[in-house]
Amino acid sequence: MGKGDIKSKKGKIANGTYGNSRRKKKQAATVAAAPAKPAAKVGKK
Repeated sequence: MGKGDIKSKKGKIANGTYGNSRRKKKQAATVAAAPAKPAAKVGKK
């Protein structure tokens, strides 16, 4: 149960991996980009 134990949280941190004992934080729900506004109409001169 130390840095060499791949199944423990400490071991996962030392090894740089994730799993049941070291969960990845879920990404916050990304907000869908607002639809692009149509280009402003340029009046003819």
